[in-house]
Amino acid sequence: MRKQVYQILIITIVFSIGSTWAQERPNDTLDTNVINVVKPYEPSISDAFKVKEEPSLDDEVTTTKKDIQYNIFSFPVASTFTPAKGKAAVVDKEKPPKIYDNYASLGFGNYVNILGELYLNHAISRTESVGGYISHHSSQGGIDGVFLDDSFYDTKLNVNYAQNLRDMAWNVELGGLHQSYNWYGVPKSIFEKSDVDRLPVLHEFYGAHVSGDISFEDSYITSGSVFFRRFGDDRGSGENRFKAKAAGNIPISDFEITTELKIDYLGGSFDRSYYVDEELKYGNFNVGLLPTYRLTQDDLTLDLGVSFYYLNDTEMGENKFYIYPNLSASYRVVDEVLIAYGGIQGGLLQNSYYDFAQENPFVSPTLFIAPTDQQYNAFIGLKGKLSNSMGYNIKGAYVAENNKALFLNNDVIATGESYTYGNSFGVVYDDVSTFSIGGELSVDVSRNFTLGIQGEYFIYDVSDQREAWNLPDIKASLFMDYQINEKWFAGANLFYVGERKDYIFYPNLIQLFEGTVTLDSYFDLNAHVGYHITDRLSAYLKGNNLANQDYQRWQNFNVQGIQLLGGVTYKFDF
Repeated sequence: MRKQVYQILIITIVFSIGSTWAQERPNDTLDTNVINVVKPYEPSISDAFKVKEEPSLDDEVTTTKKDIQYNIFSFPVASTFTPAKGKAAVVDKEKPPKIYDNYASLGFGNYVNILGELYLNHAISRTESVGGYISHHSSQGGIDGVFLDDSFYDTKLNVNYAQNLRDMAWNVELGGLHQSYNWYGVPKSIFEKSDVDRLPVLHEFYGAHVSGDISFEDSYITSGSVFFRRFGDDRGSGENRFKAKAAGNIPISDFEITTELKIDYLGGSFDRSYYVDEELKYGNFNVGLLPTYRLTQDDLTLDLGVSFYYLNDTEMGENKFYIYPNLSASYRVVDEVLIAYGGIQGGLLQNSYYDFAQENPFVSPTLFIAPTDQQYNAFIGLKGKLSNSMGYNIKGAYVAENNKALFLNNDVIATGESYTYGNSFGVVYDDVSTFSIGGELSVDVSRNFTLGIQGEYFIYDVSDQREAWNLPDIKASLFMDYQINEKWFAGANLFYVGERKDYIFYPNLIQLFEGTVTLDSYFDLNAHVGYHITDRLSAYLKGNNLANQDYQRWQNFNVQGIQLLGGVTYKFDF
């Protein structure tokens, strides 16, 4: 160690002397006149001395590591501590509401309105169930300014039996109806009260039906159904309708064709036509075949199909064959936010006395029944969700229909029949093209409050008739439901219908009375509020036409004003 110290001291002295000598020669300068380069400069790197990571020690004293041994003496320690088991925190949750399989409801209101419903459902076993439904709505009338009785009565009944097995499910249903209405809408511009006050304007409808359907699992035939209805009235009219349908998947090579087969028979008669006292008969039988191939690729779904129909007019002895497009597509532009869809479809639509009477109960029992040839229905639209609680749908369509049925006020001929005083409606047919654009918006404001609005605007083009009779130019509606709290609930809906055109014709011997009539647009505001007295018993109050609009749904047929109805609903099991 001392030797190294001596070496370091000698080196330090030598460098100090050299530095002092170099500073004492200030006149030692370079000759700037001529510089002769004998050889280019070649730099080189001197050898470096690397210090070892573990230098060797050259000490007089060198220490030596000694091994140390540790001995641990363990002995048990008595303890009385017992750790408690962890317990999950209790979360307060609402008791799930009890769901009952049956309910009965009964209500009374002004105009002597009575509304009743009874729904029953009972599980016989794990695979079998039986049920039924009955509804009744009646009123003794009392519309201001009406010359005749305006009461009505509507009762419907259904009974069903269902069975769900491992490979198939099927059910059968038996139903009936009894309805009565009055042709009270005589035109006041033509008749006085004394002219019609003894007119028997009551007419009744009767009907019964039986139906069944079946569905299969893992089978080429996926479903099937049959339906038969007998419908008639107290004026000697009668109608039979039979429908059958089967659907299945037909494998062809590596893909499947979804095919639907339809059979539809309609036959009936009226005791007389509107102008002539002779029996009026009608009958139509059609068969439809609708094959469709579905192509799905990423966000695109495409249905490629065509519809074939054969029609036989059993009364006229005429046969026709129809082919319609059946194409539709949808594309997810932005997942569930924006979905574009469109298509072009068509079909043969079977009209019936039952369908006409349910849409307009003031039709006369003198109708000519024929099917409608819907050549095509082309549509395009956008739908999706603006948020998790808001959905929308915007749609435009163009429909071309041949032989479209239109309701038209019957001529005033006053032949003694109670429906010939301009107080009933017939059906006329025309080729009608309809352009429409509309949209709808649904909003779940909260778990307890939902709101929806929809509207549609129509433009019609007719071929032979003056107007598209009784078809509105605008339709709109708004609805809302609100569960106020555990006990209280409420809801409301608003309907708006635009102007419609109708016609009146009175071939008076003195002066001809005819012309187009414009029915004013109207809106109908309805609301209800209820209270759950117990989980079984509830009370409610309903209000219809709360704006007290004195409008006409059909020409000369005014509606009831403000209608208030209160009642109770009871839910139960058995």
